[in-house]
Amino acid sequence: MGKQLTEMLKGTLEGLVLAILASRSAYGYEITAWLRDQGFADIAEGTVYALLIRVEQRGLVDVVKVPSEKGPPRKVYSLNPQGREHLEEFWRNWSFLAERLDKLRQGGN
Repeated sequence: MGKQLTEMLKGTLEGLVLAILASRSAYGYEITAWLRDQGFADIAEGTVYALLIRVEQRGLVDVVKVPSEKGPPRKVYSLNPQGREHLEEFWRNWSFLAERLDKLRQGGN
């Protein structure tokens, strides 16, 4: 990933993670692996874990500790109602920006 794409991703990664959690519960490594499978190869696990801590502290996700065969219990995250509202706001903002950027790209005012 180039530097510009990396910077753009920083601003949208929270929305991407919440969107993943809107469809299913997952733990940090699963989320990182899914993002990498989707072409975001340079995303560090630490970045995703730090983001998960922030969204947990803000009350956007519910967390359940699940026993792991290897090591300590895993924290499994799921989107709660407050997180769904936040995700809806993210998509509204995304649509607003995408529409204006597309218009600008096509030479519109």
